[in-house]
Amino acid sequence: MSSVVVVGSVNVDIMARVESLPAPGQTLLGTDAVIRPGGKGANQAVAAARLGAPTRMIAAVGDDDFGTRMTANLADAGVDVVGVTRMAGQATGLALIVVAADGENTVVVAPGANASLAAPHDLTLRRDDVLLLQLEIPLDTCLAAADVATAAGARVVLNAAPLAAPGPAFAELLERVDVLILNESEATDLAKAGPPPDVDGWRALAARLNARACVVTLGGLGAVGSDGTDTWWQPAFTASIVDTTGAGDAFCGALAQSLAVGLDLREAVRRGCAAGAVATGRLGAQAALPTADELAALLNQDQHNSP
Repeated sequence: MSSVVVVGSVNVDIMARVESLPAPGQTLLGTDAVIRPGGKGANQAVAAARLGAPTRMIAAVGDDDFGTRMTANLADAGVDVVGVTRMAGQATGLALIVVAADGENTVVVAPGANASLAAPHDLTLRRDDVLLLQLEIPLDTCLAAADVATAAGARVVLNAAPLAAPGPAFAELLERVDVLILNESEATDLAKAGPPPDVDGWRALAARLNARACVVTLGGLGAVGSDGTDTWWQPAFTASIVDTTGAGDAFCGALAQSLAVGLDLREAVRRGCAAGAVATGRLGAQAALPTADELAALLNQDQHNSP
C-alpha cells in the first residue's frame, strides 16, 4: 500500500458549546468546555491512519506541554511522528472553537509553531504515495513539499483551507496539485463567482477550478467532483449532526487513504462523504473521526448512495 504523507499543522483545540453563535461584541455563557487535539494537518493524518493507511506527519509543535501531548496523541493514533519538530521557545498552535446547538461552529487559529514549519529538506516520497497539504502552514513550505512529490511521481492533494490570498506562490502551488479540495465558500472565492443555483452549477464550477481534478464539499448536499474528463455529484449520507468541526478533515483523510489503496477519485469522494457523515455525529475533531469498521458499516448500510 502507498503511504499518506501529511505536511501540515498541529493545534490544540479549545472548544466551548453555546446555544447559538455569538454576534459581534456579544458575550455568551457556554458549556462543556474541553481541550482536545486538532489542527487540519494532524486531524487529516489521524483520519487516514485510523482508516488503515501508513501515515507520516511532517509538522512543527512548541516546546511546551501541549507539544508533548499533541505529538504523543498522533503516535497513539498510529501516525509516524519522526518528522514532527519541536520548536524551541515557541508555543504549539491553538484553535478557539465555539460550537452551536445546531452543530455550526466558528474557529479562530493562532498558528504558533506552525508558522515556523520550514521546507522539509529531508522529505522522501515514493511513486503513488499521496502528499496531503492544507494551508495552515507557510505557503512556501507547501510549495516545496509539492515539488518533492512531483519529482517523485507522488500525487498531491491540497485542501486549500484557509484559502490563501491570490499571488504567484499560490498559483504555482495550484499548478502542482493533482486533487484540489474546497468547501463552498473557498470554491466561490477562488472562482471569483457567486454560489451556483444547483448541483449542476457546482459540477461546472469544480471543472473550472483545477484542470486535473477538483472536489467541492457541499455540507448537507454531499460533494461534487471533476476528474478532468467528467463531473459528478455524490449525495450526502444521512447524519445526526452534533458538531461539524471535524467533518471536512474526515473527508480529506478518507479521500487520501482511498487514493493510497488504489481506489479511483469517484469512490474516494464517496468514502470521504461517508467519513464526514460519521464525524458530524460526535463532538470534536479527532475524537469524531471514524474507524475503518465504522466507515465500512455506513457504506454497507447505504450501498446505493453513489453518484
